[in-house]
Amino acid sequence: MRILSKFELSFFILSKSKLFLIFSLSFIGGVALSSFYYPKIISTFELLVALVLILIILAIFYEKRPVLVFSFSALIFLLGIYLTEIRFDRIESAQNSTGNFSGTVLVSKEPENKNNFQKIVAEDADVKFLMSVPAYPKYSYGDELRVSCSLETPSNEKLDFDYRMYLAKEGIFYLCNRPKVEKLASDRGNPIYSFILKAKNKFNLNMTRLVPAPESGLLSGLLLGGDGLLSKEYQEYFSRTGMTHIVAVSGYNVTIVAEYLMFLGIFLGLWRRQAFWFAIVGIFLFVFMVGFPASAVRAGVMGTLLLWAMKNGRLANSGNAIIFSAVVMLLINPLLLRYDIGFQLSFLATLGIIYFYPFFERGLVKKQKALGLAEILFLTLSAQIFVLPIILFNFGKLSVISPLANLLVLPIIPLTMLLGFLTLVFSFILPPLAVIFSWLTYIPLHYETIIIEYLASLKFAALDFVFPWWEIIIWYMLLTLFIYQHNNKLSSRA
Repeated sequence: MRILSKFELSFFILSKSKLFLIFSLSFIGGVALSSFYYPKIISTFELLVALVLILIILAIFYEKRPVLVFSFSALIFLLGIYLTEIRFDRIESAQNSTGNFSGTVLVSKEPENKNNFQKIVAEDADVKFLMSVPAYPKYSYGDELRVSCSLETPSNEKLDFDYRMYLAKEGIFYLCNRPKVEKLASDRGNPIYSFILKAKNKFNLNMTRLVPAPESGLLSGLLLGGDGLLSKEYQEYFSRTGMTHIVAVSGYNVTIVAEYLMFLGIFLGLWRRQAFWFAIVGIFLFVFMVGFPASAVRAGVMGTLLLWAMKNGRLANSGNAIIFSAVVMLLINPLLLRYDIGFQLSFLATLGIIYFYPFFERGLVKKQKALGLAEILFLTLSAQIFVLPIILFNFGKLSVISPLANLLVLPIIPLTMLLGFLTLVFSFILPPLAVIFSWLTYIPLHYETIIIEYLASLKFAALDFVFPWWEIIIWYMLLTLFIYQHNNKLSSRA
């Protein structure tokens, strides 16, 4: 009888969770390789040849487990490449089909108001495009318009920003230039989504009426996502202090705030299981009030999985659930991996808490329980260690003051959100009581804006920092090596 080598033996004892992880990472690897070697790393013919070769190997060596694992991993890897290249083919074909457009379209997204213009995403059965029109007359989601314009593919005016792919990941392949627009009807979109957007706009209106600026802009960002109500000056303050995540729809805020909602629920006297559902409801309400954009839905999924892991005491073993959620999202839209910063931040921040926070928890958090500040500080650091390269690469700014800003601000964010939410609720059902709650909400909001403004004014608050792509690879390789070695040491001690 032949004695199995250690290499073969390791494959025979692979658990289902490890096999699942290997197959999931194979798919993500295929998407990544195709994404970063755009326009095309392998032709359709070469993909078919590779597929046939793998199937032949499977047919011959189907009894050998290592060959089965490698073969299925290769097939899944090719699937990632194939799905990504299909998306790129659609983008390339769109470049060759520009021309004049004249027809009836539906406004498929709430218009953005910027610089006295409305940016409108409109579509019909065959085409989806972006157009800029004057601020007046106002258009809304669900409006039916008759549009005549010239369709062109977007161009990249800045070397460090791929505007064409930024739009393409949302299925927008054209810009509608010099549009002539006539409104034909209203409320032709999804009635539920239309109701949510109208409620969101009413919330914003009540917020600005009850709470002065800039505090109203911060409250809007916390509850509804985005920094649209913040002045450019305050947007810069948030950027310099590394606090943009608390008003972003990208999901970094959901990942962090989800855990704080758990803390708040426990503080209010709920059992841990009840606090879990309290936080889940909080996440759902956030996604609902934002209007269910794709970025917020992805963030909600990540935050929910994180809470589930912490509730069941499986934080260190829940990486597969997070990676699986990423696989599902990439199956739906492979372009997210490279061209959606919100997806990257949500995914990496959650992984940071899962894989890095346990180190802090074992060594420091349990020894430093003062007011729960240790948990807040190290949860934030765990997430930021994983997202820092992406932030530096995309924005070129290192916030030195960020850990202090997060420590001073984040502990009272859940209370601020709770008071702000109650203010909005009472503004509809009992306006006099809403005024009282708006005063209570203003106190923590004012504190947060003062802290952020003061820290941003420090000369050393932020530094310009160039972080090339190869340093990102080294960073994550070192993180992976550190986590792997640390887990091995814990296993050997056990």
